[in-house]
Amino acid sequence: MSPLPHGRGSVLRSPAAGVTLIEMMIVVALIALLSGITYPAFTSGVDTLRLNQAANGVVSFFNEGLNRAERRGQAVAITVIQAQNTLVMQSVDPGFEKKYELSQGVTIVKILPDLGMDDNGTRQFLLYPGGAIPQAGIEIANSRHMLRMVRVDPITGVPVVERAEER
Repeated sequence: MSPLPHGRGSVLRSPAAGVTLIEMMIVVALIALLSGITYPAFTSGVDTLRLNQAANGVVSFFNEGLNRAERRGQAVAITVIQAQNTLVMQSVDPGFEKKYELSQGVTIVKILPDLGMDDNGTRQFLLYPGGAIPQAGIEIANSRHMLRMVRVDPITGVPVVERAEER
């Protein structure tokens, strides 16, 4: 038996090199199975993070309004627009307006108390310097119907996030 030529243009091949089609199909099937199992858990986690981020954003927005009213000695209006999932802050300073839009997939479900709602689902809370803190609550939900309630405690004046019952 003579050795294989090693000259230019010749290729040495081992009979066991490469991946068979069956092996490739098994690997693809396993990857598809794992991704099918983990995808719902992953998207649920992302939805929960968006909901928590939105709840914390609403808390920060109310805190900013309460701080602005106290520190500047000005009345501040916080308007909740349910149809647009938006909160708007305004004061007597000319041109001052701040908006907070909820994350994609998070909606405003309910604004508490229900008094004073108009046809568009808009509610306005007035914050006065040194005045009583209004009893306000905003219930938000994600696409998986997980709920969070952001309430402003009228005694302490601190906004807090509570888990609400799922629908």
